[in-house]
Amino acid sequence: MALTPSNMTELGSPMPEFRLPDPEGNEISSEQYGGHPLLVAFICNHCPFVQHIADSFAAFASEYIEKGLMVIAINSNDFHAHPDDSPERMRKEAIARGYTFPYLVDESQEVARAFGAACTPDFFLFDSEHKLAYHGQFDDSRPGKGTPNGKDLRAAADALLKGKQPNANQTPSMGCSIKWK
Repeated sequence: MALTPSNMTELGSPMPEFRLPDPEGNEISSEQYGGHPLLVAFICNHCPFVQHIADSFAAFASEYIEKGLMVIAINSNDFHAHPDDSPERMRKEAIARGYTFPYLVDESQEVARAFGAACTPDFFLFDSEHKLAYHGQFDDSRPGKGTPNGKDLRAAADALLKGKQPNANQTPSMGCSIKWK
């Protein structure tokens, strides 16, 4: 299992705008989340790093959505080459994990490229002005090492929701590379 780290994006960078469908074809736009802090998570179904944190991430998202954080997940993997990441399987994964947030399909991979996403999972936390406040790991657990708790992302989200900037010393996320076409 090869590790790919996040490409660390400069804090304060503006969020790229996007419009993507969910597995049912309903389009979601970044414009819908204007004025709200927003977490954009690049995930997929088959990556062991995502599978390791998926249940904990689902719980994190439910908890933080109630606190006012908007959450979106995007799957940018080439699902033609990796059928486990197809929209049909995404739908089943979202139900099985209890995702309470939109799980979007980036078939063209243009959104992943615009964000500079490199791996799954890859977390981009934006403030209410949609400026990048955090781009780091969920926590320091990995498959076979530790239990996921989301402590790094929780600390960043807690700071942001209190009107503060997260600690600028951020550890890149690590995971599987996005499966590019």
